[in-house]
Amino acid sequence: MQTGTLYTVSAPSGAGKTSLVKALVDGDSQVTVSVSHTTRSMRPGEQHGVNYHFVDRDEFLQMLDRDAFLEHAQVYGDNYYGTSKEWVEETLASGRDVILEIDWQGAAQVRRLMPGTVGIFILPPSQEALRERLTGRGQDEQSVIERRMEQAIDEMSHYVEADYLVINDNFDQALHELRAIVIAQRQRLKHQQERCGDLLQALLKRA
Repeated sequence: MQTGTLYTVSAPSGAGKTSLVKALVDGDSQVTVSVSHTTRSMRPGEQHGVNYHFVDRDEFLQMLDRDAFLEHAQVYGDNYYGTSKEWVEETLASGRDVILEIDWQGAAQVRRLMPGTVGIFILPPSQEALRERLTGRGQDEQSVIERRMEQAIDEMSHYVEADYLVINDNFDQALHELRAIVIAQRQRLKHQQERCGDLLQALLKRA
């Protein structure tokens, strides 16, 4: 059976990562997003088990002790995020592609454990556009926005660690580029040999 491809998609807050990934998944039944565990509070409109598995700090640390995470990170100094190792491995083995929406630190952890992971980094077209997107959310105080902008600049410097770079200036174009990456990966020799093994043998069979 063909195994799926594991992708990490990283971006600074406000770059449009979540919207792009959601649009990609909605249009492709063979790719799914890992739902991370987090200790941060639920935001308006979010649902447990859909956006995140919301857990308290003690439960998260217990899972960490059990080595239950493929990767984990402490973000903004207090909240923890982690990806279930068992769920990712089982989903890839079923033939589905898996996307991990994680920061650059988590992506680096995943690459060390699973070298075949494909890294994608999404950037905004400018700092001004990023600030406008963060301000337009209307969810955070100005001091929080300034802190996120400083954090974003540091995060964006790690784009060089990814395999692919997508600039989210025009949403439709960025989505087209994201889809092109996934399609191209499925045509790599390793995956085609797994998917089309019988055909390849038949084509090379001598009379």
